[in-house]
Amino acid sequence: MTDDGTAQPVAIIGAGLDLGAGRRGVDMGPSAIRYAELESRIRALGRGVVDWGDVRSAVPEATAEGDPSARYLDAIKQACERVAALVERAERDGLVPLVLGGDHSIAMGTLGGMAAARGVGAALWIDAHGDLNTPATSPSGNVHGMPLAAALGAAGDLFGGVSYPVPSIERAALVGVRSLDPGERELVRTLDLKVFTMSDLDKLGVERVLQEALTFLAGSRFVHVSLDLDAVDPDTAPGVGTPVRGGLSYREAHFVLELVAESGLLDSLDVVEVNPVLDRENETGKLAVELVASALGARIL
Repeated sequence: MTDDGTAQPVAIIGAGLDLGAGRRGVDMGPSAIRYAELESRIRALGRGVVDWGDVRSAVPEATAEGDPSARYLDAIKQACERVAALVERAERDGLVPLVLGGDHSIAMGTLGGMAAARGVGAALWIDAHGDLNTPATSPSGNVHGMPLAAALGAAGDLFGGVSYPVPSIERAALVGVRSLDPGERELVRTLDLKVFTMSDLDKLGVERVLQEALTFLAGSRFVHVSLDLDAVDPDTAPGVGTPVRGGLSYREAHFVLELVAESGLLDSLDVVEVNPVLDRENETGKLAVELVASALGARIL
């Protein structure tokens, strides 16, 4: 909230990076989300909005792949530095940074920018995957499977040499997880994490899981919410590159973000992995806008 009690305005930052993913198409994610009337939906909540356009990013056809264990990492870090600079500017200007991906590697930039402005914080990671691989454990070398490990300072020396703080967060809570690689399971045991799988959500319910997750994150210098649309079941969110069946339902996804809004803890938000090439009539782009609205305070009554 601002000093006069009104809701903070939002800065939209596009990050159409797809170098971290194994499939092309997420570079068009920011356009798909904007096309689904993102700005007008945010304004309908009584918030001001500014759109700062898209950061410049490279394309695979004109970029050296580099180390196969972390493909295109140099170019990804450069794009993330541009994201971080805009996120830091938004935070210092009293705006809520809303970063539109692109693949999930862009979250390194969002978190880096928040840490540059506020110091090391925390993240709520809503995702089917852990994103806790490292170059040594990744089966594919795709960096979009590594951003949370990188932000926690656990991904190794290859992720150094950037202008924002690393680590940028000290703890994280993962919600909706249903696909972890062996190396990620090992890393979970060594980091300050809460991991709530879909089985946990089935057993405990959405409200209890979110209460536990948000209590764990509260008190940090900032709380970033990172929403990967593959957290939602692919029947509802078909336009993602790495779908995993058995995800959040439409209402469960909204309830998760409604609880985030009620907590008042959200300081920044990114929405990633919308792939229009794989979508049906921009169904996933439209869902992304609806979920952003819930995270920013939309209510049925």
